[in-house]
Amino acid sequence: MLLSMTGFGQAHRETNRYTATAELRSLNSKTLDLTLRLPRFLQAHEPEIRQQITKALLRGKVNFNFDYSRPASTAAAPTLNQPALRAAFHELQAIAKGMGLPVTEATLLAALRLPGVVPTASEAAQASQAEAGTDEPTWADLQPLLTEALAAMQQFRHDEGRTLEHEILGYIATIRQQLAAVELHDPQRVAHVRQRLTAHLAELTQHEQFNATRFEQEVLYYIEKLDIAEEKVRLAAHLDYFELATRQPDDAAGKKLGFLAQEIGREINTIGSKANDATVQHLVVGMKEELEKIKEQLNNIL
Repeated sequence: MLLSMTGFGQAHRETNRYTATAELRSLNSKTLDLTLRLPRFLQAHEPEIRQQITKALLRGKVNFNFDYSRPASTAAAPTLNQPALRAAFHELQAIAKGMGLPVTEATLLAALRLPGVVPTASEAAQASQAEAGTDEPTWADLQPLLTEALAAMQQFRHDEGRTLEHEILGYIATIRQQLAAVELHDPQRVAHVRQRLTAHLAELTQHEQFNATRFEQEVLYYIEKLDIAEEKVRLAAHLDYFELATRQPDDAAGKKLGFLAQEIGREINTIGSKANDATVQHLVVGMKEELEKIKEQLNNIL
């Protein structure tokens, strides 16, 4: 069963203390290229996070992003410090009276703007956190989110790999059909070659310097050079093994299939170079086209 290197996995948790999201994204890569983005309080756990992801995903350009925040609902809203307001107002009132100025609504507004009367949002949040005694969660609390995101990623890779497997086996089936067409046409090709050889033989035997032994050697060499029987057998065997390899439970079948694709290409090229026949050449071009599609899809196979 094939696995795709492209994948996505996410896990989310929301509590009255925090909101956390673990997100994994993966693209094609010959090796594992892992990038982490962690909140400050988790950076000390980067080695074990890397180890867990590396063990699970093996290959691919992987980005792991861990978002952490405290929900807005738990953030303390700025509250009025009434004792500080009264003290500030009375002090401003006394100053105004001492200077012979009237005490108006502007005196109250001035008191509201003094430090400590209305705490800032950050001051209120710090006070609320200190009052509640809440600290950041530990990695042991958050680690299940990574495990869940990895499971989602693996399921995504599995589903995508199943789609790729169906496409690749379709290309293999097309190559088989074209190979069968080569097999069907080959007797005509051989008959055509025999016809040409017979004509040349009749012409050469009339030549006064004709050497029968040398001619026989040349004919055998020529026939062997044009014979594609072994290449057809090997190509069929490689196609069988390729199909078998796609269905075997292998978590990293991409490289093996890549090597098999090279062998398939070698036999196709040899058939094309030895056939010396326009129809076979046309079929060989079709097989090469399908093989290129396979190679392109194998770039995304784990």
